[in-house]
Amino acid sequence: MGESTLVIGGTGNIGRHVVDGLREQGLEARPMSRRSGGDVSDPPALAAALDGVDSVFLIWPFMTGELAAQVASQFAGRRVVYVSAMSAESGFWGEVEAAIREVTDRWTFLRPSGFATNTLGWADQIKDAATVRLPSPGARRSLIHERDIADVAVHALTGHAHLGRTHVITGPEAISQAAQVAMIGAAIGRDLRVEEQPRAEARQAVLAWSSPGFADTALDYWESLVHTPEPVTRTVEEVTGSPARGYAQWARDHAADFS
Repeated sequence: MGESTLVIGGTGNIGRHVVDGLREQGLEARPMSRRSGGDVSDPPALAAALDGVDSVFLIWPFMTGELAAQVASQFAGRRVVYVSAMSAESGFWGEVEAAIREVTDRWTFLRPSGFATNTLGWADQIKDAATVRLPSPGARRSLIHERDIADVAVHALTGHAHLGRTHVITGPEAISQAAQVAMIGAAIGRDLRVEEQPRAEARQAVLAWSSPGFADTALDYWESLVHTPEPVTRTVEEVTGSPARGYAQWARDHAADFS
């Protein structure tokens, strides 16, 4: 069948599109995720999943880099395409990058801006009250569609031009969080409201899934984006030949999630 790829996070928002993209090219893609019983923190389980595999697509499933060296040690000599982050130098994403570099020179790092799918966290508020409470509504983000991350990843997994390269990938424009809510409203045919969330309240919400340090850093970052928007790159188009999908397109694609 040709080259085989282990897709870690293969049932998630990005990974499932990577699996589809590889299979459309007649290549073998093996999804691995917690949902399907896979556990990258279990060395024997990871070794079994990697048996006969040439390439790895990696969505890091943890909020720390504590296990980076342990996990990466099993990727030795393989091609690895890792979804990192635009802020890799200041977070655990960079620890994972460093661990991968130690074991293979056949790596490609994708450093996306924020995931558009993270705004699915507004769905309950939209369904219940047509109002979204969030910090820094004026923060302008170049959120990226999960399909664009997957498309770039498939190119990196199937060609040699991307080995040893780091790609910063973003959506086609930086738009405010308030504008994002309005685009969701347009996609579902409802008038939605935005209320600015006090920092203390927003911090408690972020602490539900992160550490105190991460919460404070995230809130500071969103505040900074009100006056200094996230950068916009054309890397998606340069790699795939197609322009990056805009947030309005993402909202239409996910209208059912907010209805």
